[in-house]
Amino acid sequence: MNTSLPDFRPGTVTLVGAGPGDPELLTLKAVRAIGAATVLLVDDLVNDAVLAHANPAARVVHVGKRGGCKSTPQAFIDKLMVMAAREGEVVVRVKGGDPFIFGRGGEEVEHLRAEGIAVQVVNGITAGLAGLSTLGVPLTHRDHAHGVVFVTGHAKPGDAGTDWPALAASAHRAKLTLVIYMGVSGAAQIEQGLLEGLPADTPLAVIQHATLPQQRHCLSTLGDLSGCIAREGLGSPAVIVVGDVLQGLQVLSGSAPQGLPGLAHAA
Repeated sequence: MNTSLPDFRPGTVTLVGAGPGDPELLTLKAVRAIGAATVLLVDDLVNDAVLAHANPAARVVHVGKRGGCKSTPQAFIDKLMVMAAREGEVVVRVKGGDPFIFGRGGEEVEHLRAEGIAVQVVNGITAGLAGLSTLGVPLTHRDHAHGVVFVTGHAKPGDAGTDWPALAASAHRAKLTLVIYMGVSGAAQIEQGLLEGLPADTPLAVIQHATLPQQRHCLSTLGDLSGCIAREGLGSPAVIVVGDVLQGLQVLSGSAPQGLPGLAHAA
């Protein structure tokens, strides 16, 4: 990134991560960027309370992007950002979570740079981190997980998607926590693939609406992933976390190691 770019000046675009949902998890720089904007392009999953930091005179354009629902075409969003920047607006693109973790931020930066538009990024807390933190569980642990993998469960059309058996085998050998975004609709396929490389009793959690008052989650084991989601009626937006970091929470919740039905809880 161009670190010499002046913050929030006319004719520039800033991609802002609004975090997983709780507006109190905004960074100070995100608040400042939102307040400086004359035009805000806001994703569907961004909490409305985030816009309380906007200048009342700013123009707010809602550009919904939600899996399984009608979405604003990416090409249209790109066009809006370029047009507004060329008109001398201070453009802020507000995205759920972090712009560079499955938020198409990389694609947007590439497009803006190709159009000669100055762009910068303000990171946000991603749901894969915040969701597990609400349960008091880390993503890494010296005894249980030497690393973490963020992976999408939703491939774009024409893409074969993630090689789940290969990923599972690597996670098992290297003691990695898997954090799967946008995986609820493909849970059965993900479960089948991961079971080729991970034990069926590997603990997991599915966390819906992370950090929000309506957060719900279920705790179970890998062999029961799709069953857990179906029984508890969980849906998008949600993250699936698989790994031994959840062992302690599984014991506290009374989960047995052989695919016991998931336990749903409010956060």
